[in-house]
Amino acid sequence: MQGLILLSKPKGITSFSAVNKIKWLAGEKRVGHTGTLDPLATGVLPIFLGRATALSGILLDADKGYTATVKLGITTDTCDITGTVLTEKEVNVTKSELEAALLKFRGKISQVPPIYSALKKDGVRLYQLAREGKEVEIEPREVEISKLDLISFEKDTFKIEVECSKGTYIRSLCRDIGEALGCGATMTDLVRTSTGGFSINDTVCLDDLTKENINNYIISEENALLYLRKISVTEKQAIRFSNGGQFAYERLKDAEFEDGELVRVKHGGLFLGVGYADNTNKQIAIKCVINQTK
Repeated sequence: MQGLILLSKPKGITSFSAVNKIKWLAGEKRVGHTGTLDPLATGVLPIFLGRATALSGILLDADKGYTATVKLGITTDTCDITGTVLTEKEVNVTKSELEAALLKFRGKISQVPPIYSALKKDGVRLYQLAREGKEVEIEPREVEISKLDLISFEKDTFKIEVECSKGTYIRSLCRDIGEALGCGATMTDLVRTSTGGFSINDTVCLDDLTKENINNYIISEENALLYLRKISVTEKQAIRFSNGGQFAYERLKDAEFEDGELVRVKHGGLFLGVGYADNTNKQIAIKCVINQTK
């Protein structure tokens, strides 16, 4: 079984648990998601099956969209409502003050990931170090917030719409907005609304999937890569690509590429896999082979 399922992850389970459920339903051992959602979070979780799992890393790099609900006046160790409360303060924030604070977080920003995260420090997950009570210095990272709009605001609670680059922690964003307002904040709800060109409207609920109907929800893995430029190759080039060989720019109609650019490689209607532009050697090299010519 091979392809892509656009899953709507329910609240209360890990992404790993969602993947295991798909493995069982599909009877396929090779299953992988394209970006972890915390148990608190819901929303778009693309899942690849079979040989298509080789594409998981590519979709990890995609921009993502979220809606987050945030409570002011409280901070927690996890930066969301599931954590241990660290501080509580009175909230006297106006809508105009909140909107002014949001302005500071649009564009490229430096962000410190939460200690309770799956990132590694010296080979150990940060959340493991946190559970052991160890103090860890976490390096800030640059992320980009392309959209940050206020959806609603009432008393001590607000909701925001976010579009951001890979590696952005919405929990950290909520924490930092609270710090900018001087009262603290923690995330109480999170929905991933989009990733890799897919929206929440494209997804299927996990509870709606069965062993009998799962095939109806598996789509071509190529749908996850339609934003990449398509390269059509001859039968000989297709065979060469399928067997791990590169092909020179001079044998392609379009020979202008950015170095490292990813491309979809197709022979007729068959999606072969993903190549990348190697400008030093003037060739399309292999990123991954998904389907082979017969």
